Amino acid sequence: MPREETAGGSLREGIMEVALEQWTERIRRMQVGFNVSRVTGKRYRTEVPYRQSAEISLNLGGNTDVSFALSIGCSGLSFFKKGGRSVRQITGNKLLVRALKEEGVDTLFGYPGACTIDISDELYKQDDIRIIVPRHEQALVHAADAYARTTGKVGVCLVTSGPGATNLVTGLATANYDSVPLVCFTGQVARHLIGNDAFQEVDIVGITRSITKYGVTVRKREDLGRIIKEAFYIARTGRPGPVLIDLPKDVMCELGSAEYPETVNIRGYKPNTSVHMGQLKRALKMLKKAKKPLFLAGGGVNIARANKIFTDVVNKTKVPVVTTIMGRGFVPTDHPLYIGNLGMHGQYAANMAVGECDLLFSIGTRFNDRITGKLHAFAPNAQIVHIDIDTASISRNIQVHVPIVADALEAVTKMNEYVEECDTKKWLEQISGWKEEYPLVMKNRGNMTPMDIIEEINRQFDEAIITTDVGQHQMFVTQYIQLNEKKQLVTSGGLGTMGYGFPAAIGAKLGNPDKTVIAVSGDGGMQMNIQEFATAVLEELPLILCVFNNEYLGMVRQWQKLFYGKRYSMTNMRAGALFRRTNGEEMPEYTPDFVKLAESYGAKGIRVMKKEDIAAAFEEAKKNTKTPTLIEFIIDPEEMVYPMIRPGGTLEDMIMDC
Repeated sequence: MPREETAGGSLREGIMEVALEQWTERIRRMQVGFNVSRVTGKRYRTEVPYRQSAEISLNLGGNTDVSFALSIGCSGLSFFKKGGRSVRQITGNKLLVRALKEEGVDTLFGYPGACTIDISDELYKQDDIRIIVPRHEQALVHAADAYARTTGKVGVCLVTSGPGATNLVTGLATANYDSVPLVCFTGQVARHLIGNDAFQEVDIVGITRSITKYGVTVRKREDLGRIIKEAFYIARTGRPGPVLIDLPKDVMCELGSAEYPETVNIRGYKPNTSVHMGQLKRALKMLKKAKKPLFLAGGGVNIARANKIFTDVVNKTKVPVVTTIMGRGFVPTDHPLYIGNLGMHGQYAANMAVGECDLLFSIGTRFNDRITGKLHAFAPNAQIVHIDIDTASISRNIQVHVPIVADALEAVTKMNEYVEECDTKKWLEQISGWKEEYPLVMKNRGNMTPMDIIEEINRQFDEAIITTDVGQHQMFVTQYIQLNEKKQLVTSGGLGTMGYGFPAAIGAKLGNPDKTVIAVSGDGGMQMNIQEFATAVLEELPLILCVFNNEYLGMVRQWQKLFYGKRYSMTNMRAGALFRRTNGEEMPEYTPDFVKLAESYGAKGIRVMKKEDIAAAFEEAKKNTKTPTLIEFIIDPEEMVYPMIRPGGTLEDMIMDC
């Protein structure tokens, strides 16, 4: 009897081997990738090009001990029996889509390629996640960035390997500097090709190590779920930031567990958000005793959504406030205790207040060079309190007297429980004198000015999200735009990224479909991602795009005028062979014609030459509910951003006008 059982088993083994050989040869002819496994333990693997997806299961003799499953390509789902129980397995591609849903992702910004085509295929099979396909990967990550800033969610990107991944670099750096939570998935070549200079292979984790909060290449299928879970957790906790996950193609096609983790436990990453009450009470005692106290609010206040509670603190204490450009808007800009922005293009009164205060109470700032000027002369008479979620930011540039590592919202909430009114009457009178001495206005030169345009935006739009590019127009907006709980500013503060404004407007509108979204750009910045007209038109986004066209790269030109003897090198946006041949006497009328360019994409274009036409242009733009409207404002290149700190100067070394 035992001999017969053994013979029977051998027979079934033989049949299995023959069948396996037959199917292997058949698959080779089909030229598809496959993975054959026997549940009895022996494993067969052959790698050939991935061209087709299918799944075949063979069961011989009704005995699970000699059954085997044949999975071809990235079929995505398999069941096998092990020890009498069924085990569900899915591909990494399927697990990724499941993970996105588990994390509450409703919008993904992606651009396809060879190493992510299987992921695209899985995304095609579902309807819960909206897929947005911008026209360039840099625009894609900027859109995800603004989506995150304006919704409070994690922005999600998907791009292919090689150039698709490297095109993310500028956007990742932008998000990193401004503490924006992103999870970016990049395709990667199969593991055995990594390091062999394969087609579209780059070490994107290595390239982006210094500009991401965390980056990792998934080397094992069994690690995929855990890594994705950790990525979302890391991106949104502590100081938020971008996380990059590199996905080798073969890992994503491999079968593995269908389970997605519910919890995260990362050794060595335990971000602290709670407030050290001893330090906080010490700081509040200093605040109470100060004769000239001053709050400085940075972007961390807006990131933490601490706007309302911090405004309550300001109202209770009667302490005046200055902001960085990233902190602008945490308190309504028409608030009587709000002085304005400080720094290179800050208001005169704000910079003077920092120089004269005896206590600077800072929350959510990095004290970068654009707000400090010369470090030795920054707040020379003040004791400094610094609250920030990032330990590395405290005393990095400015030595502080009371450091407090905490989330801005938690810190301000505790402050609100203990603060008392401060005696700031004389101090506020001094600040009012500075405001009267040098009010923030632009000289009336008879032409249409940027201030005219921004004031019309203030008048017509009570609720809006305003995005900007980088340059003179950005500074004009941060100086003159009125912000409150219904109006939000989204801009690239830390990196200063040209080309950010238009795709940011797309991301903001997708995340906030019921809000008006206005992008303000220069003629230089707008052309860096002008192709996104296609995205905006096809997604039916009624954006209002304001282009301040002065025919120059205005901020660089301003420096050239003030400090380089008016040598306008490389800044004239219409210069070229014709300009050189005619010694500057001839130039094309428009390069490009923004109105015609907008219309070529299916958008509406309006050109405004005179101040009295500004209001009508915005009224016309409001009528477009399914398409974007570009309004080109022809600006005199001599319009300058004032005040301005001299290069290498202190906050008091200000050029008021010239």
